[in-house]
Amino acid sequence: MKAKDLDKQFERGEDISRYLDLAWAKRVNQEQRRVNVDFPSWMIHALGKEANRLGVTRQSIIKVWISD
Repeated sequence: MKAKDLDKQFERGEDISRYLDLAWAKRVNQEQRRVNVDFPSWMIHALGKEANRLGVTRQSIIKVWISD
């Protein structure tokens, strides 16, 4: 199939997934990187309380807050 035909099918809202090899698909700029941050103990405690209240991990709440 030519690229322009694939584009037309996509633009019509047709399912083109059978033409894609998703095993090699990657999201750009989404790779994980590790960062170490030191927090005072009172902040760790406050983060833990809020994370427990929301039912998530401290790491999750930090990620959400930073992304906001």
